Amino acid sequence: MSVGTAVRGRPIRIARLSVRLDIRALVACVALAVSIVVLVFLTMTTGDYPLSVSEVVDTVLGHGPPGAEFIVLELRLPRLLTALLVGGALGISGALMQRLTDNPLGSPDIIGFTAGSATGALSVIVLTDGGMMAVAGGALTGGVVTAVLIYLLAFKGGVQGFRLVLIGIGVSAMLFAANDYLITHSSLQDAMAAVAWQVGGLNGRGWEHVEPVAWSMLVLLPFAVFFSHRLSILQMGDDAAKALGVRVESTRFVLIAVSVALAAVGTAAAGPITFVALAAPQIARRLTRAPVAGPVAAGLTGALLLLLSDFAVQRLFSESQLPVGIATATIGGGYLAWLLGREFRRR
Repeated sequence: MSVGTAVRGRPIRIARLSVRLDIRALVACVALAVSIVVLVFLTMTTGDYPLSVSEVVDTVLGHGPPGAEFIVLELRLPRLLTALLVGGALGISGALMQRLTDNPLGSPDIIGFTAGSATGALSVIVLTDGGMMAVAGGALTGGVVTAVLIYLLAFKGGVQGFRLVLIGIGVSAMLFAANDYLITHSSLQDAMAAVAWQVGGLNGRGWEHVEPVAWSMLVLLPFAVFFSHRLSILQMGDDAAKALGVRVESTRFVLIAVSVALAAVGTAAAGPITFVALAAPQIARRLTRAPVAGPVAAGLTGALLLLLSDFAVQRLFSESQLPVGIATATIGGGYLAWLLGREFRRR
């Protein structure tokens, strides 16, 4: 498409615009979005207090049936939005980190960012009497401090993906040991609260959990989308990227910071929910049949995975209130074993 004007009857060509549209990726994203919408309505209308779609919509608009306001606005909707936002944040975080490290194991829960967030939160739970906001602040601080530590240890004339993964796994092992130490040297009440938080779950989530994740996604998502196109250039090698005008280390630092912030915010809201960041980008890549997973597709896949896992534990284990982190760990453990076996056979 040409954009131009005319001066004294002579056309002047200003620019030619072209847009590359990946039909397969677009169809996959639309299918993921439709699946999320269907699951949203199932989550909001089913349960111990069933409601119709019209009753849910009327309640959200402020004129629903008696008794439905508490069920919809205080119990189901905040939990659902937390699942969507946390799943999306973890999916995008995993996609960025896996592309930065060029490794399917390069996700925040494998490298150690999530473990650092857990250490920060457990320190607040065990060592202080802080409330929910203090625990969330501790998780965010722990994730950021851990990311800075791993980045500095991995920096040697630049940060290479393989070195980042190896150092992250080592730091993660030490942080897990520190978490166990904090739990074993705490009171029974604090230990129970710490273990419950460490599993990761969405039980009892309210609007105070939704708002921080929503604002963080609103701020960080544009950075993830804007800088993600440079990842393909970075994967060509630092020398090639510099030759093409990409500021390698600054771009890598910004993308690591965005990935860490998304993972830390998600962990602060719902605890260390494992394997969503690991599995979502790989599933999105296979759905779109693209060489790498884009942040939008990975975010939608992460949101769908966490929402589906939470719907399953609510309906199958409604009496026991099973934390969703147990479901994602069970599914993700099998996926990790398959992924490692596949990588071993390929190499």
